[in-house]
Amino acid sequence: MRPSGRSPDQMRPIVFTPNFTMHAEGSVLVAFGNTKVICTASVDNQQPRWLRDQDQGWVTAEYGMLPRSTHSRMNREAARGGQGGRTMEIQRLIGRALRAAVDLRKLGPRTVTLDCDVIQA
Repeated sequence: MRPSGRSPDQMRPIVFTPNFTMHAEGSVLVAFGNTKVICTASVDNQQPRWLRDQDQGWVTAEYGMLPRSTHSRMNREAARGGQGGRTMEIQRLIGRALRAAVDLRKLGPRTVTLDCDVIQA
C-alpha cells in the first residue's frame, strides 16, 4: 500500500481542465491525484533561425516548479544561478515527446512553445 492509500497497481485519478488561462493560444490544468501542472501553449509565427528556409515548424518546451509546490519552499532555479540538470532533462523530454507526435511540416514556419509549471507536487 502506498502512503496515499493507493495499491501499487492503482493509478492516480487524472483530471484535465482545458482553457485554464485566458491569454495563451491553448492551456490546460492537469491534475494527477494531488499533483497539479499548468501547461500553456504559445504560438510564434516564425521558426527558429536554424530552421530558416525549411518547410517546417518547431515545438519546444519549458518546465519549472513553483517554489512552494512542495512540502517545503525551495528557491527558484534562476535565483540559484540557472536550471538544474533534472529540470533541463524534463523539458527536453517534453519537447522531444511532442515533436515525435506532431507533423512539424504541417506547422508551417511557426514555433509552438509549451510551458509546463508544477504548482503542486
